[in-house]
Amino acid sequence: MNRIEQRFRELAGQKALITYLTAGDPDLAATGRLVRAMERAGADLVELGLPFSDPVADGPVIQRASQRSLAKGTGVKAVMALAARLRSDGLACPLLFMTYYNPVLQYGLAEFARDAAAAGVDGLIIPDLPREEAGPLLDCCLVAGLLLIPLVAPTSIPGRLPVVLDGARGFVYCVTVTGVTGSARATDSLAEMSRAVREHSSLPVAFGFGIATPADAVTAARHADAVVVGSAFVRLVEEYPEPQALEEAVAAHTAVLKQALRRGV
Repeated sequence: MNRIEQRFRELAGQKALITYLTAGDPDLAATGRLVRAMERAGADLVELGLPFSDPVADGPVIQRASQRSLAKGTGVKAVMALAARLRSDGLACPLLFMTYYNPVLQYGLAEFARDAAAAGVDGLIIPDLPREEAGPLLDCCLVAGLLLIPLVAPTSIPGRLPVVLDGARGFVYCVTVTGVTGSARATDSLAEMSRAVREHSSLPVAFGFGIATPADAVTAARHADAVVVGSAFVRLVEEYPEPQALEEAVAAHTAVLKQALRRGV
């Protein structure tokens, strides 16, 4: 069983916290320390964003992080190596790559899936890859043991959901805003979106985009099995230039988010 599926089984109905960092911001060594700090503080799954020059689904906070990381020369193979080091150091939580299709295509679909899995990555999130065009990569992921996580947007019409969710594994990533990451507020129709997804899939539902605070997380979790928090953590990287202070801030925010999800308040 893939680590993502195993983690949701272990949670047994508890709300999962999925955290995000842009790999290589402020540098790869710091990213590794922050991932481990997140796991210790209660993150259930961690996404690593591969820096990309045209991150169309990301808001200004993550766009700046991608530019900072790219300026330092961060490439796909370096992030693969970071994932492998994290696993060799004992990281146990599921690890996902959030990326765009172009870097995967340039790397080679089969090679990317094979190398990511060998490095200890469990799943991929690719927001600009429509399900209708995902077949070749999905085949490669199946061979490698990776999960290609489906995304559903507030604008997804009901007729598309069976197509998007056909054969899906892991969880369903529901985008809660009609905008980019870091947008100010989630849509008011979280219950409706969750209900529509659950009509076509028994997979856990995760809400992401526009979730930053414990209150945001609790509100979203009322209708979901997991919440994704990204820009709030990337913003801390901008605000805390000193490594120890940054690690403490990331751990603290992870802990308060997880505590709020456990309490439900």
